[in-house]
Amino acid sequence: MVNFARDWHGGISMDWRCLGKLLLLPVQMVLCVLKAAACLVVPTRLRDLRGDTVLITGGGRGIGRHLAREFAKQGAKKIMLWGRTEKCLKETAEEIKQMGAECHYFICDVGNREEVYQQAKAVREKVGDVTILVNNAAVVHGKSLMDSDDDALLKSQHINTLGQFWTTKAFLPRMLELQNGHIVCINSVLALSAIPGAIDYCTSKASSFAFMESLTLGLLDCPGVNATTVLPFHTNTEMFQGMRVRFPNLFPPLKPETVARRTVEAVQKNHALLLLPWTMHLLVILKSILPQSALEEIHRFSGSYTCMNTFKGRT
Repeated sequence: MVNFARDWHGGISMDWRCLGKLLLLPVQMVLCVLKAAACLVVPTRLRDLRGDTVLITGGGRGIGRHLAREFAKQGAKKIMLWGRTEKCLKETAEEIKQMGAECHYFICDVGNREEVYQQAKAVREKVGDVTILVNNAAVVHGKSLMDSDDDALLKSQHINTLGQFWTTKAFLPRMLELQNGHIVCINSVLALSAIPGAIDYCTSKASSFAFMESLTLGLLDCPGVNATTVLPFHTNTEMFQGMRVRFPNLFPPLKPETVARRTVEAVQKNHALLLLPWTMHLLVILKSILPQSALEEIHRFSGSYTCMNTFKGRT
C-alpha cells in the first residue's frame, strides 16, 4: 500500500511538472520573438573574425571566391580554399593575399571521403585549427531524371550532400574541444521548393538542409560552436548560367557578392538560418498553407517549370 502511494504521488508530481512546462512554453516563445525583434532594431555585437581560420570549399570561383574576399575584408586571420581546379584556387589565393590576409589553397574533391580526411590532416599540420568551416562546394547537371547519367547523379549527391558529412566530421571534433567553431552551409532555396530540370541538385540540397537542421539542433548544448544555413535564391554565377525566370525584373538573380556579404554577417551575428532575399520567407509560408494546385499556378506564373530549359551552366 505504501509503495502504491509513492507511485501515485510520483505520478501526480510528474503531471504537475509537465503542466508547468507546458504553461511556460508560450511565455518562452513570446520572449524569443521579442528578443529576435529587438535584434532587428538594436545593433547586435558582431563576432570578431581576427582570430579565426576560415576554410571554404569550392573557394576558387563563384560565391566561394566572394566569400574569401568578404572574410578577408572583415579581418579573418587565415583563409584556406579547397577546390578541384588549381588555376582558379591559385588566382583567388593571390587576390586574397593582396588584400593583406594569409591564404592557402589545397586541391580537394569533397565528394571523395579519403581525400577530405587526408587534406584535413594536411591543413592542421600546415596552417592550424579551422574555426569556421564554409561548405560551399556544389555541382548541378541541369537535367531531368530520365535524361541524367547515373554517374552524374551520384557525383552531385557525393559533392553536394555527403561532402558535408566528411568535412564536418573532419573539423568539428577539434572545434568542440576548443569550444570555438562555426559550420556554415551555402544551400539553396531549391531545398525548400524544387524545380524540374535540376532533380539531382534539388534532392541533394534538400538532404543538405536536413543535415544542417539536425546538426544545428545537436549543437545546442555545445558551448562556443554554432551553425548557419544560407538559402539563397538564384544567384548570378556561371554555375547556373542560362537559367531564365519569366520575370527577371520581378525575380532578379542575386549578386554573389551580396550572398557572400550577408553570409559573413550571419556568421558574425550567429544566425542559424538566412533566406535570401527576405521574400523567400513568404514562399515557405505559402507552401505551408496553399493546396498543391495553387502552388503549381505560382510555379507557372514565375516560369520555374521551364527555367532550366536554357540552362548552360557548369558542373
